[in-house]
Amino acid sequence: MSTYMPKAGDITRNWYVLDAAGKPLGKVAVEAATLLRGKHKPTFAPHADCGDNVIIINAEKVVLTGKKLDQKMYYHFTGYIGNLKEVNYKTLMKTKPCFVVEKAVKGMLPSNSLGRTQAGRLHVYAGDEHKHAAQKPETREF
Repeated sequence: MSTYMPKAGDITRNWYVLDAAGKPLGKVAVEAATLLRGKHKPTFAPHADCGDNVIIINAEKVVLTGKKLDQKMYYHFTGYIGNLKEVNYKTLMKTKPCFVVEKAVKGMLPSNSLGRTQAGRLHVYAGDEHKHAAQKPETREF
């Protein structure tokens, strides 16, 4: 039996809405990464981009379990000597909740051009409204 190789014309992209309200950040990110990669499809191939579009709503209501909200830090380097900035996740959740969810999902995607393309199909919104109603997304429970 030969290995299935999906072609660009065979791939159909669906739209899914994930509601993150009251759910742990990791569970939301795992479900989004699975849909973005296309691992839920029988035609999945790790070398091909066969994933779907994902909309995550209520990013501001996502839950970090344990003491992560107080102890977890986000670090970024500005490019200048000695300028390693750190931000607490409690502050980050108040100011940029969409960034927190995007960072968690991107960390679960491949670190190559395929993963960057898949991350481009992720749409995160802090509230419960999104602007993709024309695509007729279906709600996915997890």
